[in-house]
Amino acid sequence: MSLADASFPSSAAFDAIASAISSDADRKDAIKKGGAIFAFTLKNPAGEQKEWYIDLKKSGTLGKGSAPEGEKADVTMVLSDADFTKLVAGKANAQNLFMTGKLKVKGNVMKATKLDPILKKAQNKAKL
Repeated sequence: MSLADASFPSSAAFDAIASAISSDADRKDAIKKGGAIFAFTLKNPAGEQKEWYIDLKKSGTLGKGSAPEGEKADVTMVLSDADFTKLVAGKANAQNLFMTGKLKVKGNVMKATKLDPILKKAQNKAKL
């Protein structure tokens, strides 16, 4: 099942991330490095917003919504669809986006830094 949404072009990155951690070894490594549930709230130019999550606490799965059923996100990142595209493509730095107010982080800010290696792995697979 694709996680992409036509009104959020950057959402195709979630499929790339899922592909990057699809093997057992990659998934276990990502869970070990991530250790949290990461939620993303993306906003598109039309003013709509949708949520996706990456569970790197238990299952190593991705999905639509703020967290897997019965779970709560450890950290939620709120940013525009365009900025998420740049972040996943390696053309923007999360710290710079945060400092300029383009990325808002709710929850455990330190956990947010643990997502970087997983995004880097997905950069090779993302076709954004």
